[in-house]
Amino acid sequence: MTAFEREVLNILTEDARISAGKIAAMLSVTEEEVKACISGMEKSGLLVKYTAIINSEKAEEAKVEALIEVKVSPKKKEGFDGIAKQIASFPEVKAVYLMSGAYDLAVFIEDKTLQQVARFVSERISTFDGVMSTATHFILKKYKIEGVMTEKEDVDYRQIIV
Repeated sequence: MTAFEREVLNILTEDARISAGKIAAMLSVTEEEVKACISGMEKSGLLVKYTAIINSEKAEEAKVEALIEVKVSPKKKEGFDGIAKQIASFPEVKAVYLMSGAYDLAVFIEDKTLQQVARFVSERISTFDGVMSTATHFILKKYKIEGVMTEKEDVDYRQIIV
């Protein structure tokens, strides 16, 4: 990754809605250079997706989110990749990470009810060949998502008069 790509990514990470024109002005380059850089990063797979961060507590539709720790026995010639890709293929699965420590995979899922999450674990993940154990943790509240606090702190801007 070039230094220019890193600068563009840093700006997009802070605000994915910012225009190529504004990025160009910030970096003292042309808008075409920024557009070409972004396009190249998208084509190479470096820049995967633009997304919005949503405070689910304020959304109309409540969903149940869980972190599932999965201990697996890696398959010959596939390692952890095969089972991780199988798990990731389900629409309920929002993220899958290979981890160090007590378990191998961290699986984040989202569904409508607690029962659906439990059923997903017991009927899908647990049935995969190579899955040795799972532990499910339900997400009760999110305080910070992708580096952004979910609640804005009330700041008192009044001046103290002595």
